[in-house]
Amino acid sequence: MQVTALLAEDPTPMRLLGAGVVLALLWWCWCCFAWLGNVVRADTGPLLGVLLTAMAAVLVVSLTVPEVFAGGEGGINAPLVFVLCYGALRVLHLVAYWVTHPGDDRLHATIRATALTSVAPPFVLLVIGSFFTGWTQILIWLAAVLVDYGAIYATGGSGWRLAAPGHFAERHGLIVIIALGESIVAIGVAVRGYSPTYGVLAGSVAGLLVSAALWRLYFRRVGEPAEERLAAAEGDARTRLARDVYTFLHLPLVGGVVLTALGVKQLLHQVADTGHYDLAEPLHGVGAWALAGGVGLFLLGAAAIRSRTGGRPPAALAAGGVVCLAAGPAVEHVPGLAALGALAVVTAAVVGLYGREAGPARA
Repeated sequence: MQVTALLAEDPTPMRLLGAGVVLALLWWCWCCFAWLGNVVRADTGPLLGVLLTAMAAVLVVSLTVPEVFAGGEGGINAPLVFVLCYGALRVLHLVAYWVTHPGDDRLHATIRATALTSVAPPFVLLVIGSFFTGWTQILIWLAAVLVDYGAIYATGGSGWRLAAPGHFAERHGLIVIIALGESIVAIGVAVRGYSPTYGVLAGSVAGLLVSAALWRLYFRRVGEPAEERLAAAEGDARTRLARDVYTFLHLPLVGGVVLTALGVKQLLHQVADTGHYDLAEPLHGVGAWALAGGVGLFLLGAAAIRSRTGGRPPAALAAGGVVCLAAGPAVEHVPGLAALGALAVVTAAVVGLYGREAGPARA
């Protein structure tokens, strides 16, 4: 919700890239503790104190997100506070792993490598970027994200553990459903303070149908096969699969929902504000691309997950994703409600076609 609000405040290409960087950093923090929580108990001993400290840091991070590109205009240097808390989270994660596995030399070697390649260099770049504004800040932070993600991928699966595949998959499924829920909340936020009209009602239902189609795709066609494949894998192969499918490839799913929520929010605000907008007026700018592009990103992420987990080549998902990503210019020339209605139909059709392509859904 905070990332969507960050985008909606200034829907420009620069802010779009910046919000993507912020989302990637927040996602990384959450993934770190999802891995940790899969192998240790979080409700007893010193780890409870670590997690409470981490929760406080995450709270501060979330509070500073709306001002993270404001350059300290709100009385504090919000970008620097954001970065310092982010760095604290990354360090707490490694410390917790170290103290809870005192005799695991292989894991300790991986932790040292992670600290030297995936924590320290990106943190330095983030601190430097926090003293700049505009494109300079965003590009420095983007470089930090690329170094961080690339270093984790290069480290491989050696040393990390995944004790409960079902629990791990469930945590990520909950994040997806929370994101989809927030996209529905965005509908209510967009029309708050306006009288309901037939256009608002129609747009709200269409937005709900888009979210429902993405929910159906993930929980009946993507999530369950991925969990089964993860449970069947063992050792480092399981770790690498979890890293690729959940840590890396679930990010485009969440990012796609955030973008779609932005497009739906802007469109419904435009439909509701009849004093300033005509009902047949198209959606323009970043919002127009986000409306369909977010769904496209979600579909491509789902296609990548199915490919990585050994499913059939997801032609319907890949084709639908490419079409939606490329539909931004067309959205700017179609009445907004018509574009959203068409997106709901296309999304449902893609999910249905993939269902026939992939075979019967799980019970």
